[in-house]
Amino acid sequence: MSRPEMTGKHTSCQHITHETATPGGPVGHHGGMDSGSVGLLRELLDGTGWLERTRELALALRATRSPGGLLVVGTPDDEPWHVTAHLADEAEFAGLPQLTPTLVRWAPPPGAPPHLRVGLDRLERTGRGETLFVLSERHAPVPLLERVDDARRTGATILAIEGGDPELAGLAHDAIAVPREGPVTFDGAQHLVSAAAGETGRRPGLRDRLARLLDKVSGPQVTD
Repeated sequence: MSRPEMTGKHTSCQHITHETATPGGPVGHHGGMDSGSVGLLRELLDGTGWLERTRELALALRATRSPGGLLVVGTPDDEPWHVTAHLADEAEFAGLPQLTPTLVRWAPPPGAPPHLRVGLDRLERTGRGETLFVLSERHAPVPLLERVDDARRTGATILAIEGGDPELAGLAHDAIAVPREGPVTFDGAQHLVSAAAGETGRRPGLRDRLARLLDKVSGPQVTD
């Protein structure tokens, strides 16, 4: 996966495309998503249970105790640059330093900047109060599962977005499965979780706004 720039409020993301909102098809994005598109995605998923699940995982991410203690790792062929950038944005703009992510890489080049050359050896030093956020769209490779298991044994909280991998789900304290034929794409699920992680309060959905509008139009209901 190509690396987007990790600066600016979702500046590397493009708008949701029409095909992502096709009735009956998976809801997500192709290439990127800005905050307005995340709002549209939420409207489309209202009432499906997806918003509640992604908010639950987001709250678990925020339980990380210290800056740098949220470790994000993917597979050797798919490093989670995109969700790491979004979490960094959310941490800055929401004033939540514990949400600041540390991208853990399988083979960081020696000349990379310090924050981009954190290797797998970092997982050997995980402990209580830290969180390992694992993203694996397909079945996680054995070396990844072994490192996740080790991190759990040393006290780290394991969270995951996975593509229906029972072994990874079994190691995680909480995980969201994103099946290939489901209503949400894997990228879409990442956007929902990262956006919810930076929320300081629940954002009203379409039903909430309609309910308030009806109250204003009809006035308060009087009961006997």
